[in-house]
Amino acid sequence: MDSPGVPQQAGASTVAPLADTDAKVYRRRWIILGVLITSLLAIVLDNTVLNVALKTIAEPTVGLGASQSQLEWAINSYTLVFAGLLFTFGVVGDRIGRKRMLMVGLAAFGLFSLVTAYSQSPDQLVWARAAMGLAAAAVMPQTLSIISNVFDPAERPRAIGIWAVAVGIGIAIGPIVGGLLLAHFWWGSVFLINVPFTAAAVVAIAAVVPESKNPNPGRIDYVGVLASIAGLVLVVYGIIQGGDKGSWVHLGVLGPIIAGAAVLAFFAWYEARIRYPSLDVRLFRDPRLSSAIGALSLVFFGMMGALFFLSFYLQSVRGYTPLKAGAFSLAFAVSQMLMAPRSPTLVRRFGAKAVVSTGLLLVTVALISYQLLAVSTPIWVLAVAFFIQGAGMGLVMPPSTEAVMSVVPRERAGAGSALTNTARQVSGALGVAVLGSVLAQVYRSQLSPHLANLPATARDAATSSITASQAVAAKLGPAGQELARLADSSFVHAMHITTLFSAAITLLGALIVMRWMPGRAAATRPAPAAGGALGTAAAPAAAVQPEPVSEARLAEAASVNGDAPLDSAATLDGAATLGGAAWPHGAASANGHAAANGVARPGGSAATEG
Repeated sequence: MDSPGVPQQAGASTVAPLADTDAKVYRRRWIILGVLITSLLAIVLDNTVLNVALKTIAEPTVGLGASQSQLEWAINSYTLVFAGLLFTFGVVGDRIGRKRMLMVGLAAFGLFSLVTAYSQSPDQLVWARAAMGLAAAAVMPQTLSIISNVFDPAERPRAIGIWAVAVGIGIAIGPIVGGLLLAHFWWGSVFLINVPFTAAAVVAIAAVVPESKNPNPGRIDYVGVLASIAGLVLVVYGIIQGGDKGSWVHLGVLGPIIAGAAVLAFFAWYEARIRYPSLDVRLFRDPRLSSAIGALSLVFFGMMGALFFLSFYLQSVRGYTPLKAGAFSLAFAVSQMLMAPRSPTLVRRFGAKAVVSTGLLLVTVALISYQLLAVSTPIWVLAVAFFIQGAGMGLVMPPSTEAVMSVVPRERAGAGSALTNTARQVSGALGVAVLGSVLAQVYRSQLSPHLANLPATARDAATSSITASQAVAAKLGPAGQELARLADSSFVHAMHITTLFSAAITLLGALIVMRWMPGRAAATRPAPAAGGALGTAAAPAAAVQPEPVSEARLAEAASVNGDAPLDSAATLDGAATLGGAAWPHGAASANGHAAANGVARPGGSAATEG
């Protein structure tokens, strides 16, 4: 077994941004960001566009007749393969080229979307979705990696903020896009739309995006990849089985969960002892990274679980069409669009801890407000809850993502990008599995006492999901009206219990951030003289001989917590101090301009241009 390598801090990066060494890339950097965001939207949309199609796929006549557990697997087969391979494709992209990997992944995603659209059974749908997850894993890490290599540290928070807004908007408008397609076409159209989208994205990337690689790429960790996927699949399988069986004290439930936990424990132990791990667990020694990952994980756990059952609430309980149901996500999208671009300014003023914890508290409030929803509650109540939840997401995502990317060295940006995406995907999969299982179990226990007069086969079918209950009620004719009413009220009760559980998870995330995420003062301290948070040795102070910086330039340069606009702020890696000296990882240039990592950008200041 290889000896563990020593991870580098972000400030210790030996690779300058492409914009610092290539004037053409510098001029195109915002166009490159636009192309990357456009290419990413197909992947992000697919995460939520399926939610609005779940009820249609569950119907035996116009869909595939999928059960609730099969619907959960249609979501989780994608996310588990996606999450398990993110680190591997991050390393592959670092090795063979991120642009090349991005183009290959998008082409494969379009091909597998075509296969998924024409699935003939729930099992085929699950396997095709897993193939889509494999292709998506090749795409997602490359976008953040390229952003980190195109933008210097001064502009990177702004670029990542825009990227996070796009991700949030994609998540929010997915149900709207799905609703529009289902209003005019069959359920497979929600996947078929990806084909022309990805084809256009491949052409744009080939024309605009620069190639970048890690000069010292790691090896692929085959054992880690297999162990992570096997462990997660076993845990999720056990959780979904718990919801299906209606009991958690069962060998078929506890066995997979315990086995999966053991495999994941082995995975963590193994990753800490090899030189090129797929998940570098040593990175979690930095409280900025560990608390940010915790915030992202818990907020996505609550959000994806809530989106899963709210789709059934809107379509099955309230009777809305897929398009009308999807339209409610506009409130989520608008609030996230308003808050995410402002989060960097709020972070500079109040610190990441205050901003991220406030966002998590807003999400908690939104989830608790779902207690107000009933069968006939005014629907504007849900719209307000969506707006609050979107605002909270807008405060959590950009600062948390930037916190992770600022810890990981630039040449290992693929690993940092994969880490944030893995956190979102794994927590989203667990959110759907756990909250979906809680919902199924509570729904079954609430409805079962009222079904004593039904035949055993009809009784079992009626308690499997609300869609199945309504199908049984429709077959009973006028006598089924009471069953339909009981199914609606039972589902709302189950939703109330599930959202309380979800709110407790996001509240836990807020407490974790308040306790462990470094505050404003901690974030502005220079790197320690001997050994960083990740065990790296800091450069000796004597090795840095910066030229004096004038007071006039100090008025223009902002420290990491200063009041200068985001696109003119000097970063921790290259900010000049009041004594005229730079922090250990940067140096002032001859004209007094601070330069990230000691490299001046072409044509002027590293801190003020752009």
